[in-house]
Amino acid sequence: MALIAVAADKGAPGVTTACLALAAVWPRPVLLAECDPAGGDLACRLPAAGGGQLDPGRGLLSLAVAGRRGIGPGQILEHTQKLSGGLDVLAGVVTAEQGAGLELLWGPAGAALAQLPGLDVIADCGRIGADGPHYDLLASAATVVLVTRDTLAEVVRLRERITAVTAALTARHRNVPVAVVVVAGHRRFHAAIAEVGRALGGVAGSGLAERGAPGLAGGPGGASRVVGGLAYDPPSAEALRGAWGGRLNRSLLIRTARDLAGRLAAPLTTAVATPAGRR
Repeated sequence: MALIAVAADKGAPGVTTACLALAAVWPRPVLLAECDPAGGDLACRLPAAGGGQLDPGRGLLSLAVAGRRGIGPGQILEHTQKLSGGLDVLAGVVTAEQGAGLELLWGPAGAALAQLPGLDVIADCGRIGADGPHYDLLASAATVVLVTRDTLAEVVRLRERITAVTAALTARHRNVPVAVVVVAGHRRFHAAIAEVGRALGGVAGSGLAERGAPGLAGGPGGASRVVGGLAYDPPSAEALRGAWGGRLNRSLLIRTARDLAGRLAAPLTTAVATPAGRR
């Protein structure tokens, strides 16, 4: 259905937490894919269905071996696992050394994930740097989501990263919208989102109050849409490591994630519902 690539610049917080929270409340069937070339920690961080740990050898690594002659959407689900609670995940590499060996995988894997029948994919792409093979995966995304805090240093870096990401995607002949999500404390939640939106020269959404936001729009030179925010809520973020519970469901992190998921998924639903001749 659609691939949502979530990433951050150097020093920015919580890409994995953001992806877990979004996947937990995503309004359509979803797969969480760990696509961080520097290595991820889902295999040791989260419990598998039925107890125990995820198999770190089953995921991107096994997909790379099986797909030496090409990767199709139908192969992806053969390498996924289930977390406790039922969420499907595609485990990534554990170390940067493993990631370096998958340079030729990112493009085909991104294309296959974007065409997965019946499932949206939220891809945890970690902290992205200069243009390279990993951007081939971003080029298949319906939206690239960049996570940031509202500090001056991070916003300044984010402006440069948006420009670099847009240029890398344009070089691949892809016009992929770049959206921004702001992680902020509850006391300044709405103000922080608005301030980052103004600093980026884009359109700021409230993250909670506004409903029915229009489709995502990105542009060159840092003009990117701030679609909303996620609450900075360390206790709830830590609780995502374990089993889902009613208390977590009522947390500010999950409440803001649910609103954000609706905003990100709405254009995807509209695209599916719009006849091809009217686009």
